[in-house]
Amino acid sequence: MTDHVQNIPPRDKAEILAQALPYIRKFHGKTIVIKYGGNAMTDPELQADFAEDVVLLKLVGMNPVVVHGGGPQIEAALNKLGKKGHFIQGMRVTDSETMEVVEWVLAGEVQQDIVGLINQAGGKAVGLTGRDGGLIRAQKLRMPDRNDPDLHHDVGQVGEIVAIDPSVVKALQDDAFIPVVSPLGFGADNESYNINADVVAGKLATVLKAEKLMMLTNTPGVLDKEGKLLTNLSAREIDELFADGTISGGMLPKIEGALDAAKSGVNAVHIIDGRVPHAMLLEILTDQAYGTMIRAR
Repeated sequence: MTDHVQNIPPRDKAEILAQALPYIRKFHGKTIVIKYGGNAMTDPELQADFAEDVVLLKLVGMNPVVVHGGGPQIEAALNKLGKKGHFIQGMRVTDSETMEVVEWVLAGEVQQDIVGLINQAGGKAVGLTGRDGGLIRAQKLRMPDRNDPDLHHDVGQVGEIVAIDPSVVKALQDDAFIPVVSPLGFGADNESYNINADVVAGKLATVLKAEKLMMLTNTPGVLDKEGKLLTNLSAREIDELFADGTISGGMLPKIEGALDAAKSGVNAVHIIDGRVPHAMLLEILTDQAYGTMIRAR
């Protein structure tokens, strides 16, 4: 704990906690899906802050579900094998050798690190992939070109979600566990698929009827062309940002997943800066905007 926090007088600490009470009451018993990625995943201090935030949310009666990415870790593992990552429209092209690496990194290394961090912070985390409990059924993604809808890109073993069966997640939630989901799906012939973690988080939030979907990123949120933070965006405004190229690259699947969730009934979707210590608590337990909120209308 940093010195300035330890120096806060007890009365002030009590006042801070009391001010969080309305938010705790409002979101008690509600599901919050958290997409965990970016710097928050690689900086040790931010990792510890994230784990503490997740455990605190669980202990005050909310139901956090973590969906994690692992782009930098996959890239590092591929580099060791002498393979170069290749992306089309923000999606990683995944051949069979890359798929083996993706499975090993996501379901092995990254997932277990997150489970360990949450358990160390006093929670009870359980790791899942799309195979566990038949959670994520997928099929090969046929990705239309953004400029020519008749043209489709072959991105290998990248999947699109056919169906999500959330029963295993609900069973864990009801039993005081914190699910940690790797974005790996399985097909009709038991083949593996790499699915964009932002897309998984959005669909899972929809199926679980989550109160909030929170996406931790390496940016303050969605920025305009001048680099200014846009704190509140509607579906129409987002379409305009797509059209003029303000939203591009890796932000495309993130915003599409967020927008899809907002249109499908998730009450609030937040894209927040994972580089800010305790960013999730600031967003959930205060009225200060710490990122971009996306709404359907």
